[in-house]
Amino acid sequence: MGVFVFLPLVLPLTAWPVARLAEHHLHPRAATWLLSAVAAVLAVCSTLCLGLLVVVGTAQLPGNPLPDGWSDPEVRAAVPHDEVAGRIAIPALVAVVAACTVTAWRHLRVRRRAERALGGLAGSSVAVLPDPSPYAYALPGRRDRIVVTTGMLAGLSSGERRALFAHERAHLDGRHHRFLLTVRLAARANPFLRPLRTAVVYSTERWADEEAAEAVGSRRTVARAVGKSALISRGSPVVPLAHFADAAGPVPRRVAALLGPAPSPRIWPPAFTAVGLAAWGATAGTTVSAFSSANAAVTLFFILHAATPM
Repeated sequence: MGVFVFLPLVLPLTAWPVARLAEHHLHPRAATWLLSAVAAVLAVCSTLCLGLLVVVGTAQLPGNPLPDGWSDPEVRAAVPHDEVAGRIAIPALVAVVAACTVTAWRHLRVRRRAERALGGLAGSSVAVLPDPSPYAYALPGRRDRIVVTTGMLAGLSSGERRALFAHERAHLDGRHHRFLLTVRLAARANPFLRPLRTAVVYSTERWADEEAAEAVGSRRTVARAVGKSALISRGSPVVPLAHFADAAGPVPRRVAALLGPAPSPRIWPPAFTAVGLAAWGATAGTTVSAFSSANAAVTLFFILHAATPM
């Protein structure tokens, strides 16, 4: 087991360079998939290793329900500094499980409240709310819907409205809420993964922007829709699911990207570039994390199996 049990707790640091560079050098779709997959694997590995430390730490506590053989000195020696790390891991794992549970519950609660609020409206794919506050959002569920207020529509031209609907439809078609939930849970599991969550929030918006530009046929129209929506929604109440043009978000970067050339559809960056090296570094860190957690789990299994009385 050795030091391998601690590596997955810090290896998320290897993904920081690609989290920053992917925003600017990868197609938003490729960046979303890459960063979400890396975050998910690293979060699972770090949580697994916390659990392994908890097993050893729990074996040292009086009155624990584990077999007596598990608290044998040979078992405790299997993990370096287990007397400290094992005890610290117990509240840490409880905090991780609680944080992930609360995050998932809040996600489901917001979606269910939104669905109930729209229950009395006609069953079309677009719900227009008579609300002067300008906002729009995509509501995934059994019946995907785009929700927009009259306040938002009144501030946009016909072409900009098409861009808005195309953007929200792209969120639904790409199931972007799944990526966002994945990185949110990963960031709760390991704080070192927060930069990946921020990067995926941006890349999903850019992904929807590019899909909208292709559907509308004008990148400039989508850029105007994003910028104008941010201006007219400034100071409006924050709606949890509304994210078309969050005035507090990276709107200037999105507009600048839309006014520039379309990103390359390349799935993986060239190896000998900054983003390519960062991507391979994150991949290597993820692979080492997976092997380290697997090695620690298998080692502890055999040690505890041998220590368990028959």
